[in-house]
Amino acid sequence: MLQPVRTILPIEPHHGFFGLMPAYANSLGAKLVTFYPRNQGLPTHHALIVLFRPETGEPMAVMDGTYITEIRTAAVSAIATDLLARTDAPVLCLLGSGVQARSHLEALRLVRSFPEVRVWSPRNAAAFARAHGVVACETPKAALDGADVIVVATSSQQPVLEGSWVSPGAHINAVGACRPDWRELDDDTLRRARLYVDSEAAARVESGDIIAANTPVTELGALIADPALGRRSATEVTLFKSLGLAVEDLVSASLVYRAATREGGVARA
Repeated sequence: MLQPVRTILPIEPHHGFFGLMPAYANSLGAKLVTFYPRNQGLPTHHALIVLFRPETGEPMAVMDGTYITEIRTAAVSAIATDLLARTDAPVLCLLGSGVQARSHLEALRLVRSFPEVRVWSPRNAAAFARAHGVVACETPKAALDGADVIVVATSSQQPVLEGSWVSPGAHINAVGACRPDWRELDDDTLRRARLYVDSEAAARVESGDIIAANTPVTELGALIADPALGRRSATEVTLFKSLGLAVEDLVSASLVYRAATREGGVARA
């Protein structure tokens, strides 16, 4: 597998970013993604995924990568949650009420049962709660009270999660703050938690939280290969910091392509 750390081009006049994420893992391709955290009324992320035939370099498909990004991000968090969260984890807390909050709610319910789900966000918590049948909270501290699994999915550039609010034994999935000078998590959270990442090479240069922690991390792939690297006690706090990998997009897009070509009668790759 070949997968360099993504290339990011700042679009400073519009407060956005343009990213290039190539990979080769049996399939060949790249995701082109924009991130505009100030967007209101439309997604902060937009993306295209391009697939090429590895044997010849011929273009095979161009597809919308926005939805694939949404579902693959939550799917990876669900894997981390299944491996790291306690089996008795009845309370889910969502900090953020956007696309990733919605997809994480759906994905995490596949690996744990949550009789109680709470959501907080600075603007849309009430609407999200009505749409999904969960409880809206007025503050992040209230949403976190006694929570067993926590999702931090915001566009904040400053910490929104304080370690003193996190209950012993909680598991945290942090999927925002994807720039080296952005933070979602305060120093106390990072000191208390045992840290896991999707890619250490990427996290050490892209994640402000991991850079600030300056502590050993375990890659999710290593945890999947050896579950003994996971939770050590019922009171340990675990944290998975997700940045997203090109190979995740590529594998997901290849599955979409294969399903589409089977159903549509187009020659398969």
